[in-house]
Amino acid sequence: MATISIDGVEYDIESMSESARAQLASLQATDTKILQTQGDLAILQTARNAYAQALAALLQESEEE
Repeated sequence: MATISIDGVEYDIESMSESARAQLASLQATDTKILQTQGDLAILQTARNAYAQALAALLQESEEE
């Protein structure tokens, strides 16, 4: 029997209505997309930092010339 805990209450998924299971599926899909987006954001922030460091190095080189 598969269960899910929502606000500290355990629910049997198999006994949920079709509508409730559809909402649960949407919630799970949304949570998955949020995790993927957070991963994408971490990658983009890392890239941004690398670009900023490269720019700072180039600007420092041009000042030294």
